[in-house]
Amino acid sequence: MAQEVIWQGSSSFATGQTPFGLYDSDSTFSSDVDKFADWCARRLGHPIMSVELQSGSFYACFEESITEYSAQVNQFNIKDNLLHLTGQATGSNVTHKKVTPTMGRSVFLSNQYGTEAGVGGNVDIKKTSITISSGSQEYDLNSLVVDGSGSGSIEVKRVYYEGTPAMQRFFDPYATTGYGTLNMVEGFGFGNYSPAVSFTLMPLFEDLLRVQAIELNDSIRKSAYSFTLVNNKLRVFPDPEESSTLYLDYVDTSDRDNPLITEYSGSTDVVSDYSNVPYDNMEYQFINDVGKQWIRKYGLALCKELLGIIRSKYGTIPIPNADTTLDGDTLRSEAAAEKETLITQLREMLEQTSRKALLEADKDEAEFLQEKLQKVPYPIYIG
Repeated sequence: MAQEVIWQGSSSFATGQTPFGLYDSDSTFSSDVDKFADWCARRLGHPIMSVELQSGSFYACFEESITEYSAQVNQFNIKDNLLHLTGQATGSNVTHKKVTPTMGRSVFLSNQYGTEAGVGGNVDIKKTSITISSGSQEYDLNSLVVDGSGSGSIEVKRVYYEGTPAMQRFFDPYATTGYGTLNMVEGFGFGNYSPAVSFTLMPLFEDLLRVQAIELNDSIRKSAYSFTLVNNKLRVFPDPEESSTLYLDYVDTSDRDNPLITEYSGSTDVVSDYSNVPYDNMEYQFINDVGKQWIRKYGLALCKELLGIIRSKYGTIPIPNADTTLDGDTLRSEAAAEKETLITQLREMLEQTSRKALLEADKDEAEFLQEKLQKVPYPIYIG
């Protein structure tokens, strides 16, 4: 029967002795891993009892424990920060970094509302024109605007035409609201230009009111086009008697309704969901002592589990005049319970320090302080 390899009582770590080598170059890891191996062996009964583990087994468990701690903390950070990281570049590693909430996501959503409301937004409002022909009332704007084949899709925001500016008729002698050529000089206050010179300063609002009066006169007394727009089919009323030009403001629906548009311009490699948030394995040297203690305890549970697997290979072994039962199943059961307890404790602690929990605690503290200050008597001033 082959001799079982048992713990010799000491180890000397060298780069390349862990399965993945994630922390081999970390000087703090290199210093702590041998201490961890010695501590675990003693917790498992060495030197009173034989521990059927090699130094590499302890190294593997220590590496896995650090990785598990990193994964648990990073999973929590992803959940806590995903809203603020969505749309950001995946090339920016945020491990060990503080993520500050911003208004970027809210502003991005507001831009989409702004596009529909016509008060900004992140979709270009395009402009074009079509020719209205005499005797033709109906026009398919998709085919006229997009590519002439009707295969595109647009949404018309505004239809208008360029009327004669009111200012061109500001001095029109035939416009009852205009100055008229003969009254132009009087209107500007130059009518009494004489040796006894005096000028009348006219307020600007009078000119504005005059222009508005001309436009109102045109809208009431002159026929103007009206239209209906259904499914980008434009119907003009009344039937045009001569060719003219109509102007359109529209958006390309493929730009507005594209769900892949991101607020991070210039790159398509952006955070989209849980799977590509740029959190990497933590660097062991930056983990505080509280975290390292959790890592040691979880590593011990892993070592106990591994030792239980090894001892479960044979349920009993013969000894002189009897058989002895190994404790493999017991070790594995204890290890599973310890691992579950440690994971639960860590998750509960992380939840208690989430952004939402801290804000609620800050609110409670402020309310308590306000209530306390209300009970402090006002100072009385004498004299």
